Amino acid sequence: MGKHVVVIGGGVAGLEVAGQLSKVGIQVSLIEKDSKTGGNLNKWYKLFPDRRKSSEVKEYLNGITANDGINLMTNTSIEMFNRHRDHFSIITSGGRELIADAIIVATGFDLFKSARKEEYGYGIYDNVITSADLEEMFSRGEISLINNTIPEKIGIIHCVGSRDEKVGNFYCSKLCCVTAVKQAIEIREFLPESKVFCFYMDMRMGGVFYEELYREAQEQWGVSFIRGKVSEVSETIDNQLLIKVEDTLAGRPLKMKFDLLVLMAGMEMSEGGRKIAGIGGLRTGENRFFAANDNHFGSNISNIEGVFYAGTCTAPMNITETISHARAAVIEVIDYLKDSN
Repeated sequence: MGKHVVVIGGGVAGLEVAGQLSKVGIQVSLIEKDSKTGGNLNKWYKLFPDRRKSSEVKEYLNGITANDGINLMTNTSIEMFNRHRDHFSIITSGGRELIADAIIVATGFDLFKSARKEEYGYGIYDNVITSADLEEMFSRGEISLINNTIPEKIGIIHCVGSRDEKVGNFYCSKLCCVTAVKQAIEIREFLPESKVFCFYMDMRMGGVFYEELYREAQEQWGVSFIRGKVSEVSETIDNQLLIKVEDTLAGRPLKMKFDLLVLMAGMEMSEGGRKIAGIGGLRTGENRFFAANDNHFGSNISNIEGVFYAGTCTAPMNITETISHARAAVIEVIDYLKDSN
């Protein structure tokens, strides 16, 4: 088509967009702030609901972008972009100017910084970790405490930074529950003698095979689920973690000791996304993700003509939804470029 599109962000959505655009002959510049592409996918060992290795999805994404029509620019960020009639001028961190016919923003998400929830002790107590930290342990093939001993009793705390008025995140991150269930099963696979407890507000298993995974965790792996919000975590003299929680189904408070606590960190608009919103005048919603032009039939369309969205920069999504949303963005861009000829 003789057109040039700049894609901001080299995670799942950005790679899918770049590959699909290149397939139809559109020149693509893919801008990634880190040294490698893949985004949050690089931090995950296995994926729900079937626990396939994340490397299989990476292999697909690398395959779709392995062609000469994509100019990949890593360790690069966007410093400024402006619309000039029928094109955009984009200035990168290296001072380079790119001229594009359209822009796709695919800046993804950041995990909530769990240290902001001081009551849970992340960054204070050594054996309080996040879901991302646990995935790193899975990748290394070991689950151990700071003193290299094997934990026997492990607690998983849901909704850390989601549905939380104190941190200003009223929305549900959508994927914390199923991540907790997946990780609980994996802990039991790694440590068959361990006991695993999940503390949840509500189990929101709204995806394909999510509910089945939840049942498997209980029936086959013996994971215990307690409905209640943890109010406080402290450390005992013998370096165990003491939690206070109200069991809302039983209607009574509980105190329980654990060797290891895992915090299910929610999803927030990425730092890169916030920067792009500021320099480009792109609207954000109540949840502080990018606000779509229309939630039903314009979720890829921004408030600026020629700028489109793909993936979790607009809302929490799983990988399947992210790839579908990216493909929809490609269709929107192709239609826009045809109309602008």
